[in-house]
Amino acid sequence: MSARPVCLAVLLTSMLPGLGRAADAPPSAPIVDPQAVSASFGFRAVTDYNSRGISQTNHHPGVQGYLELQMLDGFAYVGIAGESLTLPNRPFMEMDFSGGIRPTFGAWTFDLGYLFYNYPNERALIGPDGTIYTANNADYYEFAGKAAYAVNDALTLGVNVYTSPSYFGTHAPGTYVAGIMKYAVPEGTFGVLPSGVLISSEVGHYFLGTTNASFGRFRLPDYSYGNVGIAYTAKNITLDLRFHDTTMTRSQCGTITADPRSIFNGTFRSNWCGAAFVATLSFDATSKDPGVFAKEDTVAPSVPARTSDAEGPAVP
Repeated sequence: MSARPVCLAVLLTSMLPGLGRAADAPPSAPIVDPQAVSASFGFRAVTDYNSRGISQTNHHPGVQGYLELQMLDGFAYVGIAGESLTLPNRPFMEMDFSGGIRPTFGAWTFDLGYLFYNYPNERALIGPDGTIYTANNADYYEFAGKAAYAVNDALTLGVNVYTSPSYFGTHAPGTYVAGIMKYAVPEGTFGVLPSGVLISSEVGHYFLGTTNASFGRFRLPDYSYGNVGIAYTAKNITLDLRFHDTTMTRSQCGTITADPRSIFNGTFRSNWCGAAFVATLSFDATSKDPGVFAKEDTVAPSVPARTSDAEGPAVP
């Protein structure tokens, strides 16, 4: 969807009431601010879709895209995203639906939202002995709460919390808590760095519960996860280079991912959760900024964060 028709529709909507009451208000006075509704959209190519430390593509490249509509000058939002992946339940893609509010109070920014993860055309993975390793329906939802504090123009610190009553359809509760840091490196640092360089990191812990009877009632392993990386943005294009790792052993990874290769070779050990280096090339734009169509003196738009704190779900 193009962002331009969205703004045009809002502008026409704001003018129609004035046309019907020409005697009461001048036609040039809009009833609704055209910027009350805006859109953000983007596309990404990744060398590996890594979600909270777990590969969703068997360490293979993937493509992603998203569209988000913001209302009331960014206070409320709804969005949809899609990702290519390779998972044991064999869906042809992942679809994420989101909605929430983003209030701000001075240097504080909050995000209180709901996310629903959908896996079209999925089916259960059944082992050679008839054991069911994935749910017939792995769709699930999370409630998300984020708080970020801008220490200064360059440094932002934050805390993210995601919680679900049924992790990846297993009916095991899951709560992920993480701290984040983002630092915009000043232009000219070391005498060479341009503007648009961002260093960021995340350190979190996933608290997981016990699956339901259809999976044999076993506890999924808790684990810690972290990433650190550097990104460079020029207008709407961002290149992000990031290192991911978890505290899981290969056996724990086999348990939580149901990696088919580990099941059918009888080892139940997977490498989907180990150290990984991921490169991401992104294009992001908003309807409030002309982006690549802007003149050279136009400030580049802020890029919606979806590097690690708004990614799709990890596999069970």
